[in-house]
Amino acid sequence: MTSLFDPIKIGDISLANRIVMAPLTRNRAVGGIPTATMAEHYRQRASAGLIVTEASHVSAMAQGYLDTPGIFLAEHVEAWRRITDGVHAAGGKIVIQLWHVGRISHSSLLPNGIAPVSATSTPAKTMTFTRDGFVPVSPPRALRDDELPGLVAEYRHAARCAMQAGFDGVEVHSANTYLLEQFLRDSINDRSGPYGGSIPNRARLLQEVMQAVTEEVGAARTGIRISPMTTFGNSSELDSNPQALYGYVVEQLAPMGLAYVHVIEGETGGPRQPEGAPEFDYAALRKRFPGAWLVNNSYTRITGMEAVASGKADLVAFGRPFISNPDLVRRLKDNAPFNELRTDKLYGGDGEGYTDYPALAG
Repeated sequence: MTSLFDPIKIGDISLANRIVMAPLTRNRAVGGIPTATMAEHYRQRASAGLIVTEASHVSAMAQGYLDTPGIFLAEHVEAWRRITDGVHAAGGKIVIQLWHVGRISHSSLLPNGIAPVSATSTPAKTMTFTRDGFVPVSPPRALRDDELPGLVAEYRHAARCAMQAGFDGVEVHSANTYLLEQFLRDSINDRSGPYGGSIPNRARLLQEVMQAVTEEVGAARTGIRISPMTTFGNSSELDSNPQALYGYVVEQLAPMGLAYVHVIEGETGGPRQPEGAPEFDYAALRKRFPGAWLVNNSYTRITGMEAVASGKADLVAFGRPFISNPDLVRRLKDNAPFNELRTDKLYGGDGEGYTDYPALAG
């Protein structure tokens, strides 16, 4: 019987176990540049089979929160290289999550204070984190069709930078109602033309991004994150037919030869069955994808072990447990207690509540 602690090869990446550190935004990249404290944080967690970094913006226009890291400048590459070198020296594997927030941003975070961009000009009903604290996001500008090739090129460039920085691969962030999902969902995408209307049209930008990224780094070093039922509290933003939409998306991804699909089951960080939402058949998605299947959302030691042993998943991602337990793999294997999470230290700051959580003795 396959175990959560068994090695696995996903695409071209060989992993020591099937425990994945999920991407966790921590807002500690000063001016978008990863720091030495971040390098220590990731090095401490290198026993994970795979680390997926915090989401990292692919351009200056892709940023949506204060002090999140980028992956498009030479300074980003140099700083991330110190992180990948540290993880590799500790025996780990690490991929970077490529991110464009779209309309989940604020003008104060963007070049010359301009408006965020999206599939739509309709503002999101949410907040973001700026120098003034949490504030409502700014109204977006709908991208023109002729701007989208440039957007795809930004993903390609970021993927190239990632490989220069020494990453083992990349994960394209197409979840949590950020830019790519803003194009996917008919509840958000209100455009006409080749990138709006039908499911194939709404999925066109994602397919073009995935094609560009896989051409740059190789499909066997590329993953993708999706979240069919995530709403972040705004259930009106679920697609009208999520099963059909994400079934189509996975069908289109299947022939690409990707290393893995990373699926958030239910509401990100919340219930697996959001209130008022239709039931979603995740198993039907998995049947359409021949590569590794990575599941995420509030898995425990027991449910994670069961998911792998039953064949429901090939890998399991853990988020918050990795924040307070740098040696989470050992704690899961030994059924050891977890450190208490300090929720007041999640976002911003220095090493406190970041690199000072103790590992087990011995």
